[in-house]
Amino acid sequence: MAEELAAGKLLLDEPAEAVARLRINNPAKRNALDHDILDALAEVLPRLDRGIEVRCVIITGSEGNFSAGYDIGSISEQSLESDARALVAHPFHAAIEAIADHPWPTVAAISGDCLGGGLELAVTCDLRICAGEARLGMPPVKLGLIYGHTGLRRFLDVIGLARTKELFLTGKNIGARRASEIGLVQEVVGDDDLEGASVDLAAQIASNAPLSLKGNKRAIEMLNAHPVLRPQEEYELLELRESSLSSEDFREAITAFAEKRKPKWRGR
Repeated sequence: MAEELAAGKLLLDEPAEAVARLRINNPAKRNALDHDILDALAEVLPRLDRGIEVRCVIITGSEGNFSAGYDIGSISEQSLESDARALVAHPFHAAIEAIADHPWPTVAAISGDCLGGGLELAVTCDLRICAGEARLGMPPVKLGLIYGHTGLRRFLDVIGLARTKELFLTGKNIGARRASEIGLVQEVVGDDDLEGASVDLAAQIASNAPLSLKGNKRAIEMLNAHPVLRPQEEYELLELRESSLSSEDFREAITAFAEKRKPKWRGR
């Protein structure tokens, strides 16, 4: 049974052990992101950091689309500038930061349209799995907009300079195969297979050692953000590694390997 958030425009369920799934549910607008959905994402993600109870989060859409981006269609011409600025400035930023700051792995399961802010939302997730008929694109250049620098940085981190320019300067939508070629998504599956494949991927991730999941994600992000480590950052990374070597879970993994069984993780 899914929990309804944002008046039913965001659905939360747990499709596998230690896996939570957030489903954007605004199908009349191709799952466009409005204040309610964005506020709900920002509120619920910290709640999903519950010890080792939830170790992977899937974010996906409903009824064949991931998200067509900001809900700009409901903004009136008279209040266009102020409303658009308000949407982007707070609720979207808060939702994106909630995904970026989530300490556990996140997976975007992409189908149909994944455009604009919807694509940035997906890119903010750690991994992306994509249906074969999906369309991904960044249309700001067709709308007379300059995209926010924090969003542009996420794309540079994921697909590099040349591919980011391709997306943002042409404004064209690309298919799943091209998205895979440029590293925008990690896996492409059949449209009918997306739900099962995304849950399988998340369950595979969640089955791993909790301390390793959080620690490796933290280390990768720190190294990406700081190619040249300062002493305090290097110290933190060394402490992360040392903490894993002295953990109960590491000892349990060694014992389980010797006994030819699955480890029973405790997250400590």
